[in-house]
Amino acid sequence: MANLMIRIVTLATCSIALIAAFSVTPAVAAPGTEPGGSEADYSRMGQRSAYPPSSYPKRSGNKANHAPKAKKAKQSLFDDPAFAHGYRAAYSAVYDRTDYASAIEQLKTLGHDDHPNVANLIGYSYRKLGDYRQSQLWYERALKADPNHVLTWQYYGLWQLEQGNREQAQYHLSRIATICGTGCEEYRSLAAALEKPPGTSTHFSWNVSRDSRSG
Repeated sequence: MANLMIRIVTLATCSIALIAAFSVTPAVAAPGTEPGGSEADYSRMGQRSAYPPSSYPKRSGNKANHAPKAKKAKQSLFDDPAFAHGYRAAYSAVYDRTDYASAIEQLKTLGHDDHPNVANLIGYSYRKLGDYRQSQLWYERALKADPNHVLTWQYYGLWQLEQGNREQAQYHLSRIATICGTGCEEYRSLAAALEKPPGTSTHFSWNVSRDSRSG
């Protein structure tokens, strides 16, 4: 009887030891799952995450050399002598000779209708010719290419005023304020036009808001 009791106590002691050993063994997550048990979402990982932290490709240069590609592309067009010459010729046709029809043809010939400066100037020229439908389409194209193209917001605001849409013009003014503040030339020009009584011509405004920054 004593031997039986000893065996029972020994078996119980071994069982307790085994249970304790399993309780401290770390749980191993199944491949493809996170510790919480849910499936790991690998779809949001960028290509860079495929590299271990110690082997990320090294960057060269400083932050100034890493401007967005789209912005570089727009700026580089004016580094192209053919584009720069053609744009300036059309710019002169608009502002110096008021030959809007010729300017439109010259601008379209450049082959960069989606450049905001080009599209805006085409829209401006159509507006001066009285073709408000075409003018609107080109202003919209300019803003699609660059939603912060402040000169387009100004010119399009004048378009809205000439159509009697003062509330829309006021919205354009608020957009300009967001982009460049209330002290910039574009804001002052459109604000001055809004202060005039309804029906007053806004054609004077172009003379103080020429896009000299790109022309």
